[in-house]
Amino acid sequence: MEKLKALVLVLLLMTGTVHASSILIPMDETQSNHLKAYGISYFALENGLTMEWLLNFRGGSFLIPHVSAIEDELVVRGVSYEIVPDGQVNNIKRKIASPELNQEVVQLEVAPKIAVYTPDGKQPWDDAVTLVMEYAEIPYDKVYDSTVIAGGLKEYDWLHLHHEDFTGQYGKFYAAYKNAPWYRQQVADLEASARRLGFNKVADMKLAVAQSIKNYVVGGGFLFTMCSGTDSFDIALAAHETDIAERMFDGDGTDPNYRSKMDFEHAFAFEDYELVESPYEYEYSTIDGTKRHRAVTEKNDVFSLFDFSAKWDVVPTMLTQSHKRVVKNFYGQTTDFVKEYVKPSVTIMGESKKLGTVKYIHGEMGNGTWTFYGGHDPEDYQHRVGDPHTDLNLHPNSAGYRLILNNVLFPAAKKKKRKT
Repeated sequence: MEKLKALVLVLLLMTGTVHASSILIPMDETQSNHLKAYGISYFALENGLTMEWLLNFRGGSFLIPHVSAIEDELVVRGVSYEIVPDGQVNNIKRKIASPELNQEVVQLEVAPKIAVYTPDGKQPWDDAVTLVMEYAEIPYDKVYDSTVIAGGLKEYDWLHLHHEDFTGQYGKFYAAYKNAPWYRQQVADLEASARRLGFNKVADMKLAVAQSIKNYVVGGGFLFTMCSGTDSFDIALAAHETDIAERMFDGDGTDPNYRSKMDFEHAFAFEDYELVESPYEYEYSTIDGTKRHRAVTEKNDVFSLFDFSAKWDVVPTMLTQSHKRVVKNFYGQTTDFVKEYVKPSVTIMGESKKLGTVKYIHGEMGNGTWTFYGGHDPEDYQHRVGDPHTDLNLHPNSAGYRLILNNVLFPAAKKKKRKT
């Protein structure tokens, strides 16, 4: 039935095409709702239309065939647009092609199938990625440990990791929340899941999940993760041959020789850092730059996006499309990454030079790619456990949230054959 509905919609889109013109969705300061513009683009791809992303042209605008159903959606969702005749479109593309302009045209073809790694049930924090996808009306599936370990990720093009601890230390919330009902329930649920899946410890299960996700990327998958889903994931991979969890987390102590067994080559982004050993400290390692932000105030805490060559560095150019090059910073359990611990092979896309931290990084692994974005919520400077969800109706032009949505569309522009 769903396939039939999709076919009917595609036919309606095709028959509703208005010839000799295109729809331009500007993404500069004239756009009334940047976030929902990505949802319109996904909607067009999902329904069989091929479109174009005009990199660095008016903030990274979208060009879609002039179809009445798309125009109707733009009106309903409150997204600004312009009807551009073919002659003007040709002029725009001719200018973009000039070697003197740092612009490029990228064709988007197929809507990526999206998975979000997240547990069932309500958690005492929100997730910026699911918030913005729901606001933009971009569909996604939820997956968790059993699906990942069973090989279910091969069904998806793009994966986001929920605010998660892959080291088996339950987010290092022990000191503050060990008696909180939500924390005790989380521990019980994860221990039960580990037993069902044949693992002796939660740390062993989470390592298996991290390894499966790494294999997914190596095989051609696209990984995007934020906050503690960045460094905890990388640390778990580096610690694959040792035990870094204390007794209250896994029933036994840490390996006294863990330092010599850390395998940074096995991980994606970071190297040569030190782990925070105390189970009572809300921190995994020296990777996180949170403490450095005490030297600035919310008003002047910002990070800057790098400018890349649109014609030669297409991938980072896509991922940094925005109407602002200086973006408001925001905290998280992992706010950003101390630059000295980032591997030389990693592409830095956004940094706080004053603090010596990087906010937004990207790299390749095998046939796939990964992107790490520090912080928890781009429109909540110091989001705390139990705080209410952000209302994106109040932030339709958020540059920080745009960076997330760039990643959602990214797989539509880069096709790779995935190994199975």
